Amino acid sequence: MDEGKMDENEWGYHGEGNKSLVVAHAQRCVVLRFLKFPPNRKKTSEEIFQHLQSIVDFGKSVMKEFLGENYVHCGEVVQLPLDFVKQLCLKIQSERPESRCDKDLDTLSGYALCLPNLARLQTYHFAEHRPILCVEIKPKCGFIPFSSDVTHEMKHKVCRYCMHQHLKVATGKWKQISKYCPLDLYSGNKQRMHFALKSLLQEAQNNLKIFKNGELIYGCKDARSPVADWSELAYHLKPFFFPSNGLAGGPHCTRAVIRELVRVITRVLLSGSDKGRAGALRPGPGPRGPRVCEASPFCRTLRRQGKNTPERSGLPKGCLLYKTLQVQMLDLLDIEGLYPLYRRVERYLEEFPEERKTLQIDGPYDEAFYQKLLDLSTEDDGTVAFALTKVQQYRVAMTAKDCSIMIALSPCLQDTSSDQRPIVPSSRSRFAFSVSVLDLDLKPYESIPHQYKLDGKIVNYYSKTIHAKDTAMMSTRFKESEDCTLVLHKV
Repeated sequence: MDEGKMDENEWGYHGEGNKSLVVAHAQRCVVLRFLKFPPNRKKTSEEIFQHLQSIVDFGKSVMKEFLGENYVHCGEVVQLPLDFVKQLCLKIQSERPESRCDKDLDTLSGYALCLPNLARLQTYHFAEHRPILCVEIKPKCGFIPFSSDVTHEMKHKVCRYCMHQHLKVATGKWKQISKYCPLDLYSGNKQRMHFALKSLLQEAQNNLKIFKNGELIYGCKDARSPVADWSELAYHLKPFFFPSNGLAGGPHCTRAVIRELVRVITRVLLSGSDKGRAGALRPGPGPRGPRVCEASPFCRTLRRQGKNTPERSGLPKGCLLYKTLQVQMLDLLDIEGLYPLYRRVERYLEEFPEERKTLQIDGPYDEAFYQKLLDLSTEDDGTVAFALTKVQQYRVAMTAKDCSIMIALSPCLQDTSSDQRPIVPSSRSRFAFSVSVLDLDLKPYESIPHQYKLDGKIVNYYSKTIHAKDTAMMSTRFKESEDCTLVLHKV
């Protein structure tokens, strides 16, 4: 990329999160990622460069090691002409969601991250002429806490995502509770995985987006977004899954297309052999803790029918979901057990503030940092070193809990002998595919108190809601019994 010859008209708005905004090039398979800040908070150019470089270093030294180099794309820091950045900012402003405009794009430093466009197949630098479908999934945390430090019994039964849904709907973040449960997706059981993916398609929230040739065709920005339209989605997807056009329109067509999409995504998620070192994280066979979330609608339906929930069929160890789950489970103590250790580190830093650099809280994220993450001991020896290791593991685990998986699919040409990419079949076609991970910035050390408070808020609200429902149900039953008539027959 020639930073000296930049034209804002060649770039378009791609998306944004809480801390950064992404623009994509119209022709080349690259994106630029800019940091965002509140209007009153300014950082120096050097601070912004160091921030972006630490993101690159963490990706290379830690997440590539855990997840595998084919899945993780770290990019590079580039410096751009300030005039280009300012013009670009003006050009895309009208496309930004209103809920994200509380922060401004950094237009003062000129620094950005240049990354491959993960909405396209990761092989060529320029856009291919064949159509490309990309599904972005934010799977969230795939296990129920197993730590003995957990004080709320509910946390041993219901996953964080399902509990948080109630609070998000109550505060107006989303209109209705999603039927998606991460434990179903991470189960490795195809029936549960299909249900999880269909639930995401019904209520995408910010956990699912679909792109066609780099353009967003399906996804939810906020609670004001219109209700998901499967028929419109099927219209976009039909040429991919039924290229001969032998399928008529209507509800039957829509269901068939959605079914094919779900099956193909499931096959891709269960595939993979990229070597990462996440397998070294956990001794013993399979995850600890409950394998089923009691709040999962899939599991509740089966219980009502008197059937047992199919448990994990087990994720293949080479697949990305398996490796992501292993990194998530670096959260060995849960936030309830972790918070006192964070306070221990904080007290030490209050006394010796100059030690912050030595403790590598802000980096450098190198091999030494990575090696310390592999210590899975949970016996507290009272030292700052032990507390720091658990704090750093928690930060990495939270990063894995909030990452996104990008699946790019492209219909195979007639002659695929020269195509070195993996292939996944559907009923009527075959797809070349690539799988990548994004949103891998290390979670801030300073966010731990917020996470502790949020955890309590989520659990307390969920417990109160469930208790209110149980009380209402009991009240209804008593009312019904009051209205009954007792008839005695002479025998």
